[in-house]
Amino acid sequence: MKFLVGDNVIVTAGKDKGKTGKITRVFPAENKVTVENANIYVKHLKPMNNQAGQRLESSRPMSTAKVAILNDENKPDRIGYKVKKDGSKERVFKKTGKVVPTPEKSKK
Repeated sequence: MKFLVGDNVIVTAGKDKGKTGKITRVFPAENKVTVENANIYVKHLKPMNNQAGQRLESSRPMSTAKVAILNDENKPDRIGYKVKKDGSKERVFKKTGKVVPTPEKSKK
């Protein structure tokens, strides 16, 4: 999978088309990602055992076909790979050819 946790992406299809955010989770086996503040669904909980009812908002996974990474110029782009001389791969933007910065993992 070409997307990593922490990449800035834009949603290109669906009800949240045009929204931008960071990837919070990646599901490579399902080819899906979770983007913050996109694809939000609400679950209603009934009041039980002296607790008030509540609405829980959560972000659901969406297909990688519905998101595009944002390049240095904040435009949607695709990711390719370039093999270095030492044999390691690095991610590059298809339009600009520049190296994709590796996102820092957020500490929870």
